[in-house]
Amino acid sequence: MSTIKVDVVSAEESIFSGEATFVALPGEAGELGIMSGHTPLITRIKPGSVRIKLADGTEEFVFVAGGILEVQPKHVTVLSDTAIRGKDLDEARAEAARRDVEEAISNAKGDFDMAAAQAELAVLAAQVAALRRLRKKQ
Repeated sequence: MSTIKVDVVSAEESIFSGEATFVALPGEAGELGIMSGHTPLITRIKPGSVRIKLADGTEEFVFVAGGILEVQPKHVTVLSDTAIRGKDLDEARAEAARRDVEEAISNAKGDFDMAAAQAELAVLAAQVAALRRLRKKQ
């Protein structure tokens, strides 16, 4: 089966770089599936999981807090301010952060505070959901 080069990069580091047979991730308008030879594309991605199927049949999993996707026929690049390897996700810490943000929302004084807190809550909720899906597969 033909492979495609995949790079997932956060603001701090390269999270994943390698060859894959398939990549799935949450596009702005819905779930995207990418294989070698895909039509070129640039789009925003929503918070959620990037699933990378390797040639040996195993899967890599990376959580992204949104970002940009660039697809070329032989190369996929995911750029995200925040990207966390699936094995590094901590459900208890994410749940605690989610509760803190929910409390901040209930105490928000202005529209700006509320919008920022709601955006952070959406990212944390996506992270917890992605982690739970990953655990079900294992």
